[in-house]
Amino acid sequence: MAKFKLVISDPKTGKTRSVEIEGARAVPLLGKRIGEVVDGSIADLPKVKLQITGGTDKDGFPMRWDVHGGVKTRIVISEGPGFHPKRKGERRRKTVRGDTITEDILQVNMKVVEGEI
Repeated sequence: MAKFKLVISDPKTGKTRSVEIEGARAVPLLGKRIGEVVDGSIADLPKVKLQITGGTDKDGFPMRWDVHGGVKTRIVISEGPGFHPKRKGERRRKTVRGDTITEDILQVNMKVVEGEI
């Protein structure tokens, strides 16, 4: 069964809340992609809309919006999630996860778009 740790942040107040969900409560998140908006009732937050902003898998590899699907792959990147260059123009091949939530994802990062936590 799927088990996720949701890290929900509210940009207006600066507060962050962590919620663990599993089983039937976690099923609505499977197949969702980065950028999609979901209902907050899955995290016991009624009247709140949450946008998926990213996450990490069970091995700690970050999700990226530009890798489609739920695959783990090695890509050449120069910035963004998964790589912070030490020199200007530096590029490296790094392992990252795709933008779709699968059962391999452990942590899902979200932000509040409507309502308040």
